[in-house]
Amino acid sequence: MLLIVLELVGLAVFAASGALAAVRARLDVFGVVVLGLTTALGGGIIRDVLLGVHPPTTLRDWPYLLVPVATALAVFGFHPQVARLRRAVLVADAVGLGLFTVSGTATAVATGVPTYTACLIGMTAGIGGGAVRDILLREIPLVLRREIYALAALAGAVVVVTGDRLGWPAAPVTVTGSALVVAIRMLALWRRWNAPVAKGVDR
Repeated sequence: MLLIVLELVGLAVFAASGALAAVRARLDVFGVVVLGLTTALGGGIIRDVLLGVHPPTTLRDWPYLLVPVATALAVFGFHPQVARLRRAVLVADAVGLGLFTVSGTATAVATGVPTYTACLIGMTAGIGGGAVRDILLREIPLVLRREIYALAALAGAVVVVTGDRLGWPAAPVTVTGSALVVAIRMLALWRRWNAPVAKGVDR
């Protein structure tokens, strides 16, 4: 039940992020809904494909489709108000990253995959939707740029896997892992931390 709640909240957050990006790119209402859906469902679909879950969970249960569609339509209708909440959108994106990372990692752990596989799948579940969103908008995915994004997701995944291996209660571990992702992401934005890039390369 906890994983389902986390995933639905994450879907809404990521759908809002994708829909707002679509509005800024001046896509029509259909494009806004498609991009919202893609951003929300992309990470979960990639996770399920990697775990051999067919069809993916998000395509089998109607709430997983209804939540992002409703969120995308709400953003389309109220985008001026949403756009003014830039900081709130950044926080929401960080929260979505944390929620999807921990839920993806927990799902992978439940299938009995090796530790490193669970960490990588959890990270991919967190960053997958945003990467697909950026590709559809013909942008270099955020995860491939200098901002600390994937590393934050990986840290949260490691917490979830470590807690499971040590037999700690699932709920506190899940909350801690998600909070760590959000904290690292927001601290990186505040302090303008970036991953290193090659020196001496002309732009």
